[in-house]
Amino acid sequence: MSDVAKGFAVIGLGKFGFHVAKGLAQQGISVIAVDQNEEQVREISEFVQDAIVLDATDVRALREAGVANVDTAIVSIGENIEASILTVMALKELGIETVIAKAITTVHGQILSKIGVAKVIYPEMESAKKIVKRMVDNILYETIDLSVSMKIAKLRVPSFWVGTSILSSIFESKFHVKPIAFKHQGTWCISFEKDVVLEKNDLLVVIGDSADIEALSKKI
Repeated sequence: MSDVAKGFAVIGLGKFGFHVAKGLAQQGISVIAVDQNEEQVREISEFVQDAIVLDATDVRALREAGVANVDTAIVSIGENIEASILTVMALKELGIETVIAKAITTVHGQILSKIGVAKVIYPEMESAKKIVKRMVDNILYETIDLSVSMKIAKLRVPSFWVGTSILSSIFESKFHVKPIAFKHQGTWCISFEKDVVLEKNDLLVVIGDSADIEALSKKI
């Protein structure tokens, strides 16, 4: 096994982990990529220094793979929260200086922080924030799928919402959507503490079930 001191280990090679490992390697950083899935390891192997199939909860296996020599380990294990936590514990036992971990929920993230993770990342939440930013930068009507059942829509305030308070319950009670940002008199706002009345040329970003977002689009 080659020396990877001062390098990175990326554990979990799903979509997020794959791109992290590949991105680090493309910057000339030494990377050990680890996953239990042989196909995912094979796919990353052409980009990184070492790609290894192993159980990342096994301290001995991690040590034999050279993971103990890296400065930073990134844990990007998917929905298996137990495996994520056990992997972090194994890495801390190895004495890894910095452990960064992906979290699925805020509770998962809180647990990771308590067991020594230096930074918790929420890729799904961050992706949603980027989607919102991209939408609010574009003045045209647009919808974007967040998942199979959830959408975000950005639209110019329709006539039936002109004069409505941004704090009104009508959005959720009648249209089943929730405002998450709005542009009022030229300024984008994400705070809903002030009782702002929507005007004709305001823009609004709402989130809701796909069916409700589609139903709204047909009314505009």
